[in-house]
Amino acid sequence: MPISRTKTSFYRRLLLAHFIDNGINTVPKIMDEIEIPRRTAQDSIVSLKDLDIVCSFKGALKDGEYIIESWGGISKSWVSDNVDNMKRQLGY
Repeated sequence: MPISRTKTSFYRRLLLAHFIDNGINTVPKIMDEIEIPRRTAQDSIVSLKDLDIVCSFKGALKDGEYIIESWGGISKSWVSDNVDNMKRQLGY
């Protein structure tokens, strides 16, 4: 049974926050990790703020990286514990 678009978007955002927090913190690295289009990765990173996850960009455009400053109300440990399940449900 396919998951809803809402859950897909939510899980994708959580995965990207997890990746960024664990060193997969540039758009090219994210694209390599889960094979998503550049625009999808960029849009998902920007939309982290909708979940109250504070993500900032540090450095120059060509060699900078994203940093998670705050997970807001999201349990970072829950996300870490459920990465494989989210990847499986998203088909990554």
